Amino acid sequence: MAAEQKSPDMKMDPASLCREDIFTDRKMGTIRRLVPIKTDGTEDTGRPVLYIGEAQLMTPMGTLPINFPIEAKSLEEAVAKYGVTAKAAVDRTMKELTEMRRQAASSLVIPQPGAGIGPGGLPGGGKIQIP
Repeated sequence: MAAEQKSPDMKMDPASLCREDIFTDRKMGTIRRLVPIKTDGTEDTGRPVLYIGEAQLMTPMGTLPINFPIEAKSLEEAVAKYGVTAKAAVDRTMKELTEMRRQAASSLVIPQPGAGIGPGGLPGGGKIQIP
């Protein structure tokens, strides 16, 4: 029998509970407001309210969700900062995707002639050529 795999600890952290409120204009995106709460459901005023923006980027592979924190003290301020913060998050995501493509392309290993199996090695060996 194979050794049993340990399952991850599925325990919630009672000190990190939040109530989640969702706001959307049904056109551009969504803002989630995370209001810290205590285990009895009352607001925990000792922790800051967090605002998380959400947007979607259309790619050839489908929709790519993008989440980003918005530094704001109120919903009004979060709404005002949404556009600039979303653009920065999309730009950062595009740079990350470009870097991931570059790393994937550079990880290709093409065998040198004669390094393959059998006499003459694998066909097509030689230097890596990037278009």
